[in-house]
Amino acid sequence: MGPLCIFLLLLSEICQLSAVVKTSGVIQDSGIVTAEVGQNVTLRCSSESNAVTFLSWYQQSLGKKPNIISTRMKHSSEADIYPAFKERFQVVTTRGHYSNDLEIRDLRLSDSATYYCGILEFNAIEFGQGAFLHVKKSMSNFQAAVHQPALVPHQPGDSVNLSCTVNAEPCAGEQNLFWFRHSASLPAIMYFSEEQCTSFTNEKTHIKNCTSTLTIKSGRLPDASTYYCALASCGEIVFGKGTRMEITGSTSVLPLLVHILSVALAVSVIVLLALSFVMYKLKKTLCSVCKGSVSHLADAAASDALARDADALHYAALSLNRKVKRHREEDNADTACVYSKVKSRKE
Repeated sequence: MGPLCIFLLLLSEICQLSAVVKTSGVIQDSGIVTAEVGQNVTLRCSSESNAVTFLSWYQQSLGKKPNIISTRMKHSSEADIYPAFKERFQVVTTRGHYSNDLEIRDLRLSDSATYYCGILEFNAIEFGQGAFLHVKKSMSNFQAAVHQPALVPHQPGDSVNLSCTVNAEPCAGEQNLFWFRHSASLPAIMYFSEEQCTSFTNEKTHIKNCTSTLTIKSGRLPDASTYYCALASCGEIVFGKGTRMEITGSTSVLPLLVHILSVALAVSVIVLLALSFVMYKLKKTLCSVCKGSVSHLADAAASDALARDADALHYAALSLNRKVKRHREEDNADTACVYSKVKSRKE
């Protein structure tokens, strides 16, 4: 089975999933991309992994399964475009073989969808975050407004309910509400919402009022994401301005933690400096005592040496006196003996 067959087989399995997992191997445009009918748009994608063999694009319209748009071998500049997209869709590789940009010409309202870039690496398919392309008319007769809160704070571990209200003119065809999640670190996710609608008529027009609530359970909340409520009706899509999720206390705990760590660091530095100063003074005092003790011992040793030298000199002097005295006595005795001999001869 060739790599292309493996790729299509794996892709047919992954297309059964409504959510796509983002990996670090794919770099693509994300968030909401807005364009008008008739314009051209380019969605950028690239992968610098050397293990990539195939690159692909697929489209997921609102409430539907993904459809394959194109597949391309990494080192080939030509991509295989599937028949449903062959007329206006093109894959360009002007940025190098690692790029896989999707160009859509002459946009239509039906092109509004989420576009995912995928790669085949070691027989495993990986996808980017996904970008939602919002195609709208420059001048629209469809009157609708989507209202949602700008910020929803929540405590860590709590479930959160997001709500939006839609005021719109009723029209033929389906009318659905959707939620989109946009995050810098998480893949885009689309939620289908069941709305509760009531109709009322004023003097000028007939208005339909709908409300939608999205419940996000605890443990599934990203630190910072924006959720967009969107109305799909009359072939058009109208977005709200987005509700940003924010964990309360996260903005205050972090500065407090930084402050505590800064104080602890400052106290540690002060204690180290104090200990260094105490050790320096102690070392200096000990050295002074040591020097004094050494000097005292040296003086004592010198005194003892002088005393011993004096005793030795005194002893030497006494010995010399004794020798001199003995020599004198011997000389006197010799002299007396000679004198006696001389005297006796004379007699």
